[in-house]
Amino acid sequence: MAGARAAAAAASAASSGSSSTPPPQEPGLAELLEEFSRTQYRAKDGSGASGSKVERIEKRCLELFGRDYCFSVIPNVNGDICGHYPRHIVFLEYESSEKEKDTFESTVQVSKLQDLINRSKMARCRGRFVCPVILFKGKHICRSATLAGWGELYGRSGYNYFFSGGTDDAWADVEDVTEEDCALRSGDTHLFDKVRGYDIRLLRYLSVKYICDLMVENKKVKFGMNVTSSEKVDKAQRYADFTLLSVPYPGCEFFKEYKDRDYMAEGLIFNWKQDYVDAPLSIPDFLTHSLNIDWSQYQSWDLVQQTQNYLRLLLSIVSRDDDSGLLVHCISGWDRTPLFISLLRLSLWADGLIHTSLKPAEILYLTVAYDWFLFGHMLVDRLSKGEEIFFFCFNFLKHITSEEFSALKTQRRKSLPTREAGFTVEDICMLRRRDRGSTTSLGSDFSLVMESSPGAAGSFTYEAVELVPAGAPTQAAWLAALSSRETRLQEVRCAFLAAYSSTVGLRAAAPSPSGAIGGLLEQFARGVGLRGASSSAL
Repeated sequence: MAGARAAAAAASAASSGSSSTPPPQEPGLAELLEEFSRTQYRAKDGSGASGSKVERIEKRCLELFGRDYCFSVIPNVNGDICGHYPRHIVFLEYESSEKEKDTFESTVQVSKLQDLINRSKMARCRGRFVCPVILFKGKHICRSATLAGWGELYGRSGYNYFFSGGTDDAWADVEDVTEEDCALRSGDTHLFDKVRGYDIRLLRYLSVKYICDLMVENKKVKFGMNVTSSEKVDKAQRYADFTLLSVPYPGCEFFKEYKDRDYMAEGLIFNWKQDYVDAPLSIPDFLTHSLNIDWSQYQSWDLVQQTQNYLRLLLSIVSRDDDSGLLVHCISGWDRTPLFISLLRLSLWADGLIHTSLKPAEILYLTVAYDWFLFGHMLVDRLSKGEEIFFFCFNFLKHITSEEFSALKTQRRKSLPTREAGFTVEDICMLRRRDRGSTTSLGSDFSLVMESSPGAAGSFTYEAVELVPAGAPTQAAWLAALSSRETRLQEVRCAFLAAYSSTVGLRAAAPSPSGAIGGLLEQFARGVGLRGASSSAL
């Protein structure tokens, strides 16, 4: 291991020569990543050294939320509601200034909300109920697991055994079976009506209308048994009043291929012909017509294109002129779900629309701690298997810096008057499109150095040109906003890569055979731009 640490030290030395200004760091980010890569979070583990670290992480999250919002806290001490949700679940109520916090009056009856959550949690896989995590334009963006099937409803421990492939699941002992649960299970014919009825009541309480399902299956099957379900295949059509979107996205196992290809996401296409893949892409037409995306080609998209297009879809939904919230879920809600929740939070923040007072290092800490760690992402397990979905999320930020991912574009379209004059032909010819990079190879533009390109101010499309009035001040403000978006996202990405390379990078290499440690660290060092040009290109 000494050789591994020497390799890491050499990599850090190379880093100092590749970037003149290191990204600013959140003081507790290193401790957060160390804890995250060492053990899996459980709400009931609140004692000892690890417990004190988690308390510091929780406290910091509450401080960061409190900068821009008034909120209530739903207590989940010892995991009483859900064993792998935060012990202090934040319910954002409205944006506020420091002065307004002194006169905060909650609009939520926490006890009643907690009772509704307790009744509804059985409807969802592993008890991971619908939980609001982002507040945007007064609308809740929520996360959860998919709907539970018979396998879970008739015995959580048995369900966890089958779901984990025959191994003892970490969560099997978290939720105790209450008398109310037993009473529900005894009424076979009305079981789903009751538990899913409570789930629907919670969705309506949160004003959720849109449900985005990332599963590639209609139902999760283990050993020939349906262990989970989903809203899109509910036989009784209980969720017919909601707008359901089936947007199948590869599970965490697919990200082993991402790592095996030297973290090159371009050209990496999921195999849609596998036997278990039976959920087609299905999106209502009224949600797609303005995006200019050929959705019929989704099975030919690589991982970059697919993630970009799905994110654009989600951003367009939350930017709509209505008061309806959004639910995003996969199967368990702790891999693909935090990927898109985190990208949504960071994208809206980069536009200056949410968490407006947080700096890049602070929003990075908040999304890593709250969206990933405290909601139970199993980083230790994923690293041991090479399923680097967590790493992919933050490295992917370089692909969403352009204006097509900006929610400001939608607001600009709604607010601008009819344009009488615009860019001239010469103006348009001067604009150059910035593509998404020639490769996501770790040996190319995957670097701690700020990437430069002719289109550094943002990506321009015909639609964008049409939206911009001819007035020079307006154009300047628009370009400045896009440039700020890119800069902010790049700063978040750089801060993540710097912290990851010095913490999780070593942790990931630890279980490897001694002969492979040096190679793993060398690969990772090249990947995060810590190796110079003398290293062989990937």
